[in-house]
Amino acid sequence: MSPHSHRNGLRTIALFEALKGIIVLVLGFGLLSFLGPDDARFYEQVVLRMHLDPANHYLRLFLQTISEVSDTRLWIMTGFAVFYSTIRFLEAYGLWHERRWAEWFAALSGGVYIPIEVYELAQRLTWLRFAALLINVAVVAYMVWLLTENRRKRSAAESKPSAIG
Repeated sequence: MSPHSHRNGLRTIALFEALKGIIVLVLGFGLLSFLGPDDARFYEQVVLRMHLDPANHYLRLFLQTISEVSDTRLWIMTGFAVFYSTIRFLEAYGLWHERRWAEWFAALSGGVYIPIEVYELAQRLTWLRFAALLINVAVVAYMVWLLTENRRKRSAAESKPSAIG
């Protein structure tokens, strides 16, 4: 593979990581701005006006969850969303600029999720879980390959005799 194709691979992964950060950030601030204990009555009215079954298990669970959310819990969830997004954005920046630390971080942080994804897939097989596992394994495999390839190239360059003589 040429260095240019390495750059394209890293930038694709960087864009993917940035997209994950954006999604979590939007969801985090969406929670902060749209959910709260006072909103439970509003959502109950929406359910009734849309002629949905208020006895539905999932609707009851949703309404109960909204009514139990405190301002402190919303701020904590938003804080975690900001923290997670910041990590994803830093990783995306490092990969975009071909930083070695970001390559290591991408391989390690992606590898941490693989056992969890395998467990989730074993619990219930869905296409979404399968796709998430497949993408994650592909990213981790690519990062590990790139790291070993770069190490091999550095070792080869160091073992070459110097042209000075």
